[in-house]
Amino acid sequence: MSSRLKLGCIADDSTGATDLANNLVRAGMRVVQTIGVPPGPLDADVDAVVVALKSRTIAAEDAVAQSVAALRWLQAQGATQFYFKYCSTFDSTARGNIGPVTEALMDALDVPFTIATPAFPENQRTVFKGHLFVGDLLLSDSGMKDHPLTPMTDANLVRVLQAQCKRKVGLIDYQVVGQGADAVRARIAELKAQGVAIAIVDAVSNADLLRLAPALAELPLLTAGSGVAIGLPGNHGLAPSSQAAELPPAEGLQAVVSGSCSVATNRQVLDFIRSGRPALAIDPLRIAAGEDVAAEALAWAGQHLASGPVLVYSTAEPAAVRAIQAQLGVEQAGGLVEQTIARIAQGLVEAGVRQLVVAGGETSGACVQALGIAQLRIGGQIDPGVPWCHAASPAAPGGLHLALKSGNFGTDDFFTKAFTLLQG
Repeated sequence: MSSRLKLGCIADDSTGATDLANNLVRAGMRVVQTIGVPPGPLDADVDAVVVALKSRTIAAEDAVAQSVAALRWLQAQGATQFYFKYCSTFDSTARGNIGPVTEALMDALDVPFTIATPAFPENQRTVFKGHLFVGDLLLSDSGMKDHPLTPMTDANLVRVLQAQCKRKVGLIDYQVVGQGADAVRARIAELKAQGVAIAIVDAVSNADLLRLAPALAELPLLTAGSGVAIGLPGNHGLAPSSQAAELPPAEGLQAVVSGSCSVATNRQVLDFIRSGRPALAIDPLRIAAGEDVAAEALAWAGQHLASGPVLVYSTAEPAAVRAIQAQLGVEQAGGLVEQTIARIAQGLVEAGVRQLVVAGGETSGACVQALGIAQLRIGGQIDPGVPWCHAASPAAPGGLHLALKSGNFGTDDFFTKAFTLLQG
């Protein structure tokens, strides 16, 4: 058990977990990420642990059970403050799972109040008057309206979360946040007196999140995207340090696998192709027809890996995704692609890839599972929300470097820039 453990975190997917861990590391915490709830005690001297689940789109009752199990394990490791991390686009199904998991964690900890905010201004996610913006667009006008699994058509987070919760949901607006921690504490007391148990919190800049952080030190449970994390290490007297992000030197072959169909990932795939590097698209309909698309992709990659990074992708525009879903069904289409890309990732690592970028939250979860990865050490940032990590795998006994990228994150040149940064 770690004697230093200060913060125990539960993330609803693998990329969200590394997003959160990245911000904690940048602010000075030493962080390890586990894939699922470990079977035994933590064997690492770190400041924070992030348990990565794959619970964003599963049945609400299953998400609750997994999240509470993660909470109990984190309590056993000595954590006293807990953080439920969800996507910065607040995406979930109509029933949750953000609301049900939040309330279950509140019940398990017996806490009367918590906050909720996906704000991450550095990554163009801001909350104003309770409404979530993606860049200059309301969430409901952004590419998230076309998400294949969790389309978001309402930007009013108070309304979205209230529909998922039994407890009353309120708002701590930007004017209060701008006045600092004392004003936030006073607003929390006011909301509690009104019977509010969960408050959406506005933030339009990183300065807002830093002003907010001291007021959160007394709360046993926080729920948020990764943005709130930038101010939490300061509550423990920690400051940014390069040592927190140290990883072993990079070696081996390079590859990218992408299952995300987000607007950002579509741009990144196009940029990689335009750069002249080798890229191969996989067809879900051929997978559904029983063809061994994974074996074909690995044979193709074997011809190109020696000359630099390769890309294997199922990324497509929204109209193409909907056409495939119409033929195969939403769940079957997603599951077939995830498992195929996971097989490809495993084969690439077995072929000597030791620097692997994975794009897409659900895809990342499938890949780390296929690679048998139980724990990741968090390193330096590539782009806001996406760090390089290092992990052991049965397919790579000496370890490999992984970047697990949320579909919506990263600049257009992310796939090529990631490898450049890792080299030094």
